[in-house]
Amino acid sequence: MRTALAQISSSDDPAANLDLVAAEVEHAARAGARLLVLPEATMCRFGVPLGPVAEPVDGPWATRLTSLADAAGITVVAGAFSPGSGGRVRNTLLVRGAGVHADYDKIHLYDAFSFVESEGVEPGAAPVVVDVDGVGVGFATCYDLRFPGLFTALADRGAQVVVVAASWGAGPGKVEQWELLSRARALDCTSFVVACGQADPGPLPEGSTAPLGVGHSRVVGPLGEVVAELGAEPGRLVVDLDPARVEGARSTLPVLANRRPL
Repeated sequence: MRTALAQISSSDDPAANLDLVAAEVEHAARAGARLLVLPEATMCRFGVPLGPVAEPVDGPWATRLTSLADAAGITVVAGAFSPGSGGRVRNTLLVRGAGVHADYDKIHLYDAFSFVESEGVEPGAAPVVVDVDGVGVGFATCYDLRFPGLFTALADRGAQVVVVAASWGAGPGKVEQWELLSRARALDCTSFVVACGQADPGPLPEGSTAPLGVGHSRVVGPLGEVVAELGAEPGRLVVDLDPARVEGARSTLPVLANRRPL
């Protein structure tokens, strides 16, 4: 399954960000990709009030995304914000196109490193796996990467590829943690991990703790090997993912089958 990653840097303008998405969909389709992964917060960057930005998952922004994906004949994953309860929003991955229509709400909220996502975001509750050209694809968002149980749950539900869309927070050791965690989670679930983050926007405004991205998007194989990766700046990857490598990894290293209840 040919997969494209688009490491963009979103602005606080959802319409302008849709223009970025349109360009990335066109590029991915030309490259023959069947799956395009964009980062968390593609709709709008963090660091601004999200309530006025949030739209229903069938609202105008998602509808335009669906039209772009369907016209190109590929499945597109993009981070957005949808209305939650109690005045909060949901941090939602929209998965659209080529017969796929699904949404994943981020389960683990980023109440860490002096940022409190739960103040404005309502957590999701359910893992999501879809079929893309016969390949099981599961989803995680940013801070979810620190929780191995989600990744094994996705594998149990049929995921051979786990997409991680992120807007990773900057700070000492944070890039190294991103790199380590992406490899560890691939080993936990013996699946491909397709981790696409927001590009590094440069120095944050004074006093800001908003997680705006560090770049370093990457594809990790089911035995933890780095298949391809980017640096901090905006960029693209196109990688062919072979499900047979997942089958081989699970035969060689059957950690899923060897688990015992504790």
